[in-house]
Amino acid sequence: MKIRKRLLRGIAGVFAGICAISMSGSVAMAASGIETLADFNSGAAEALDSLDNITDDFVVPPKEDTEDGDEETEEPPSGLVMASVKNYLNVREEPTTDSSIVGYMYADCGGTILETTDGWTKLQSGNLIGWASNEYLVFGDEAKAMAEDVGHSFATIKADALRVRKEPSETAGVYGLVKKDDIIETNEDRNTDEWLSIEFGGSEGFISAEYVDIEFKLDEGETLADVQERKKREREEKAKMIANFGPTAIGTTEDVLLGALVQCEAGNQPYEGQLAVAAVVMNRVRSSAYPDTVAGVIYASGQFGPAGTGKVEAQVGAGVKDSCMQAAREAIAGQSNVGTATHFKRVGKHDGYVIGDHVFW
Repeated sequence: MKIRKRLLRGIAGVFAGICAISMSGSVAMAASGIETLADFNSGAAEALDSLDNITDDFVVPPKEDTEDGDEETEEPPSGLVMASVKNYLNVREEPTTDSSIVGYMYADCGGTILETTDGWTKLQSGNLIGWASNEYLVFGDEAKAMAEDVGHSFATIKADALRVRKEPSETAGVYGLVKKDDIIETNEDRNTDEWLSIEFGGSEGFISAEYVDIEFKLDEGETLADVQERKKREREEKAKMIANFGPTAIGTTEDVLLGALVQCEAGNQPYEGQLAVAAVVMNRVRSSAYPDTVAGVIYASGQFGPAGTGKVEAQVGAGVKDSCMQAAREAIAGQSNVGTATHFKRVGKHDGYVIGDHVFW
């Protein structure tokens, strides 16, 4: 049984608990300049291949008996729900089309079912709680399949130091070490119960699943207040980048931010792969289903691992190599070698345009 399948069983009932990184959290990392993977002195501690076992199956607590001994009243339905939209979905205060809008669900957003009525579902997605039309939602196995397709799993290292193996075997060679509390995106298509596939130094590496905590993340909806706060943060981030890089134009700062993401995601790939990653970001910017700025897309919750863990900001500070900057500028100018693709992952089970180590769709 694959770890990702156990995770998806968990998110069907406890989505709100496991989608922990919000848009505000991601951008707050950017603003505070949180340090990312620091150089680790391998002589400071003995590298471990094992520590404590993790538990990722969701256990339902026993129900309490009612005072009079009668059967309990039926609890509201629970489970995963996903938005199935090309643009965005209005979430309303009440289950009617003339009710006030309280927020929005976008493509790839997931939530937890709170209540159902004829043709409508009350859901929670991040801070957003409200009613959405079932016409634009998917449930059950279809929702799980969509979540598996667009979500991301992250490993938090629990050992003091953990070897990154060249193959999923305790006897395989070692690329290097990751340290305690590092957060690393995994390639869920190649994860097993025993080993997790990660990107390490431009190559695929494997870490023992026994010594990490796994978290599965999806994008979340936004309240009207969230939208206003996000746009405010984006303006602040642009202002900070201008201050850091001199009196440059807004477009140039977006070049740098996009170039940094490209280097984090595909810096070891051929130029075509770098351009493809940049094109995915810009395809989202141009789509009404996603935020309409480069920063908004990059820092959307649960979408790009390097943004959520602070690696993008570190790359901006360290400088972005020329090929990644060129890819960013060409994509901003409208160049795309993957059509209108809005997603990519490491090559695995998904169909799409294959360029280097990634598949785009």
